[in-house]
Amino acid sequence: MTLFHFGNCLALAYVPYLITYKCSGLSEYSAFWKCVQAGAAYLVTQLCKMMVLATFFPTSEGSGGHLDILGEFMKSTVDLGDLLGFYFILTSIAAKGEMRFMIAGLGWATAELVMTRFIPLWVGARGTEFDWKYIQMSLESNINLIQHVATATLVWLWSRHDLNKSLQPVVMVLLGLSCYKPLVLEVLVNAMGLGSWVLLLSKVMFTGCVGVIALQLYVGLTASSQNHYQGK
Repeated sequence: MTLFHFGNCLALAYVPYLITYKCSGLSEYSAFWKCVQAGAAYLVTQLCKMMVLATFFPTSEGSGGHLDILGEFMKSTVDLGDLLGFYFILTSIAAKGEMRFMIAGLGWATAELVMTRFIPLWVGARGTEFDWKYIQMSLESNINLIQHVATATLVWLWSRHDLNKSLQPVVMVLLGLSCYKPLVLEVLVNAMGLGSWVLLLSKVMFTGCVGVIALQLYVGLTASSQNHYQGK
């Protein structure tokens, strides 16, 4: 029974990634090793972030269980390094524009999934007692996949010279919200006492809004580019 529960959690976490790889056209484009490179960039970026956090933002003790908003804000600021990691991937991988952010987002999310989810699922989901938190953990990995693809899309849009200047502040605000999302959710949890399922639903709503807006910006940019090309 415990192995069956572990298999369900593993499938719930990993199968959507395989479906995304197959249905997005990346498999036909033979982008597997490019996704591996994106995953390697994730590992290097996280290592650099850990070094910065350990050097400049050491863990403080004796907080009394209260949320240190300033400290958490400074730590969330380090997550801006993720945007540099995405930008490095997008500029270093040779592929079509729409394939670049899919490779970056999927490779990044897959590396995060393997590094942060596999061991907790292997140790916890195989336990003798059933716990919903492992189902929630698997569902959250799917949310993270959408979030990382949307973030990669926004970074790609920001790097485009043909993006309407009036839309650049929108892209920058969305990128900022993506980086500071953990802080915002942490404040909501401490202020409103959100339960685990409500918190998961909040992540779904936030990620869905960012993803839809990023998709609309991408569709608008590609449509305007095609019209400009046909006009010539």
